[in-house]
Amino acid sequence: MKIVIINYGAGNIQSIKFAIKRLGYEAVLSNKADEIRKADKVIFPGVGEASSAIKKLRESGLDDLIPNLKQPVLGICLGMQLMCNRSEEGNTVGLGIFDVDVLRFSKSVKVPQIGWNQISDLKSDLFKGIQEESHIYLVHSFYAPLCSQTIAISNYGLKYSAGLKHDNFYGTQFHPEKSSDIGERILSNFLEL
Repeated sequence: MKIVIINYGAGNIQSIKFAIKRLGYEAVLSNKADEIRKADKVIFPGVGEASSAIKKLRESGLDDLIPNLKQPVLGICLGMQLMCNRSEEGNTVGLGIFDVDVLRFSKSVKVPQIGWNQISDLKSDLFKGIQEESHIYLVHSFYAPLCSQTIAISNYGLKYSAGLKHDNFYGTQFHPEKSSDIGERILSNFLEL
């Protein structure tokens, strides 16, 4: 199986690569359209700020490529947020894969949310074998509200989408590569889709 982690200068790509290796697979880091297109599975990571990350995608043409991929694609954290319509972070226009806008947490909660939280209302094979209220690791100041594409929910002052799915596209607000055994199972589930 060929696994490509999109390398566009806005990701914690090494920790994802190591997590994939622990599962017994090798992943390639790439920003080359042909290589990404030929992959069996694509992981779209993201750490950083939305407007500068989308600028990097546009400069490399990946903003046109990603929404047209046909294989399973997993967006992680900022990667998931960039797959949404828009983000309040930098007033950023996203890739429009998930039909929801990303909002900033209100001032009533401490931002960023850093640390462990729980996921519930799990839908999709991405969460096969994962129990309700399992703990996952998050670092974020912005969130995707609940919508018709929500496949996991978390709560931080309000309920929000911890996971999204549309066709062959999946997104997790949390970092599966940092979420211990639960995260490894979710990554394994993704690779088995």
